[in-house]
Amino acid sequence: MDEARNFEPISGAVMPRFSGVPTFMRLPHVSDPTGIDVALVGVPWDGGTTNRPGARHGPREIRNQSSLIRRVHPASLVNPFALARTADLGDVTVNPCDLMDTLGRVERFFAKLHAAKCATIAAGGDHLITLPIFRAIAKGRPLGMVHFDAHSDTNDTYFGGCRYTHGTPFRRAIEEGLLDPKRTVQIGIRGSMYSEDDNDWAMAQGVRVIRIEEYFKLGPEQTIAEARRIAGGGPTYVSFDVDGLDPVYAPGTGTPEIGGYTTFEAQQMIRGLAGLDVVGGDVVEVSPPLDPSGNTALVGATMMFEILCVLAEAIATRRRG
Repeated sequence: MDEARNFEPISGAVMPRFSGVPTFMRLPHVSDPTGIDVALVGVPWDGGTTNRPGARHGPREIRNQSSLIRRVHPASLVNPFALARTADLGDVTVNPCDLMDTLGRVERFFAKLHAAKCATIAAGGDHLITLPIFRAIAKGRPLGMVHFDAHSDTNDTYFGGCRYTHGTPFRRAIEEGLLDPKRTVQIGIRGSMYSEDDNDWAMAQGVRVIRIEEYFKLGPEQTIAEARRIAGGGPTYVSFDVDGLDPVYAPGTGTPEIGGYTTFEAQQMIRGLAGLDVVGGDVVEVSPPLDPSGNTALVGATMMFEILCVLAEAIATRRRG
């Protein structure tokens, strides 16, 4: 591996996008995180899913669709690959038969990257994957979070006592001291609820819950101004569940909820996080079997690129500072 240069995506003007071995954003696939600033990682696992499965196939199809990603952001003109050495670090070796074993495998994989001072953007997989990622990167320093989702994911248990599903990761993360609820904002929460108090626990901990009705009243700019206020100057994680979008834009997901924001509004909001101390992120709940068109996976790849741009800028700022 050439230590003297950053990696750049292979240009579609040099090698056609439909050719070559698929990697995230056509970057090199490497196994050693040494010298890597940002690792793009797949977590092909949906053992926490309680409705429609298929997100275990998300990373592979997101890789395929990410061949459409070029080097430079169209609005900010940021080239994240010039700012941060970025590579595809492959997939976590998961256990589809054992939820608890998989949580441990994901935590150990990301702990290795974190020890190498490598920031990460993960492609899920269902939303439970964020919990072991937090266990790997947030010990001793609780993170703030900007969370795009239709659901708060702060339920306690499912099915008579199951504490680990894609609807519980952030309750567990707050309980374990990994996530600072007072620096957490959730954007786009909506849909019918199990009970009237579904979101009460999160709000009682100090989580700022922006329901979709409030989002549409505020608009993307004011919503992100509020998110920036909540996140403050501390280390912040960006978690993007594609079901936060209206399902006309991302039908390939396990728990769709109508009435969400558009893909462009989501892009505007992620771009508005520039300048925050972003330390990592993920894009989850892309289920390719539920969208044979590939559009939902393209959405996932594009949101990964948006997060990468603000993360690369944050890395460059920390390096200067």
